[in-house]
Amino acid sequence: MRPRLANAALLTAVAAMVAACQTSAPTTGPNRAALPTMERVALGANACWFKSGDPAFAAYKLAPELNSFSGRPRILLVHKGSPESRPLLVVQAEGSPSRLQAFGPMMQEPVAGRITTDVNRWSAGNKACS
Repeated sequence: MRPRLANAALLTAVAAMVAACQTSAPTTGPNRAALPTMERVALGANACWFKSGDPAFAAYKLAPELNSFSGRPRILLVHKGSPESRPLLVVQAEGSPSRLQAFGPMMQEPVAGRITTDVNRWSAGNKACS
């Protein structure tokens, strides 16, 4: 009977070691770091504001600047006909968890509330359009 007890103890020890090596369950929710957050915002803006043909954004063009060495990935909205002009909207994130900022002349227009709502929705991982 002793060999059975030894085998059972060995199996229990092996099972405990295997369980300790397994990764924990993935966390729920999206990655909250600045770059993944701004990637979600850029995809949402492109799909919901531009590809959808939304008239509120028809005069503008999306200019993503996600590869930022400053640690502040951002998207810009510029006039469609003059992309080199000053941005009318800047949405940027910094840190982990990210802190979002939206600023520029468009944030003084009636569309500002919608911009804020959309950006917050997309940054949280919801891909829906308004």
